[in-house]
Amino acid sequence: MSPAATAGEPLRSASSIIADAARGYHILKIDGYSLTKGTPNGEYIKSHTLTLGGHRWYIRYYPNGDRSESKDYVSFFLALDQSVDKAVKARFQIRFMDTVDKKALALGGVHSYTSNGCYGYTKFIKKEDFEKSELLKYDSFSVRCDIIVLNEFRVEETANTSTPAFVTVPPSNLHQHLGDLLRSEKGADVVFEVGNKTFAAHR
Repeated sequence: MSPAATAGEPLRSASSIIADAARGYHILKIDGYSLTKGTPNGEYIKSHTLTLGGHRWYIRYYPNGDRSESKDYVSFFLALDQSVDKAVKARFQIRFMDTVDKKALALGGVHSYTSNGCYGYTKFIKKEDFEKSELLKYDSFSVRCDIIVLNEFRVEETANTSTPAFVTVPPSNLHQHLGDLLRSEKGADVVFEVGNKTFAAHR
């Protein structure tokens, strides 16, 4: 007997790899921009804390840049506000609120946050250009930080509905049916009479 005949229907299974993630955003409004310009280079003003993905986050606003190379710029960073034993993976993007509807969300690469770590935009916007733009209105502006916190990947078994089931087709026995039909003379179309004998036939 052939292997195909003894194997029967093949085993079918399916599974899914699921990226468990928490999504959210925080809006930070700077009301009184001109007063924040007195903050020294390298120092920041801290936003309210956001809890997302089981971790605490906040935005660092540097009115005069986070380092000497960016003293002519405004800097923004997303920081982890806690100590962790294992690095926390996250993606984020910070945009002006006035551009959210005009600029598509384009999250950056995955960052591995260690205890109280931070990543961000050293040269978010040049102060001279910003102060002449329409982004600053009545000495006020807002930014939005979209965040995705990535947790561990998990695998789940799923129902396999995409693979069609195999159908076993029995061997043809048409020749047997035709032989039985001829012997029984049922359904004959023509009858021949030769001498004293009659013969049924099919066209």
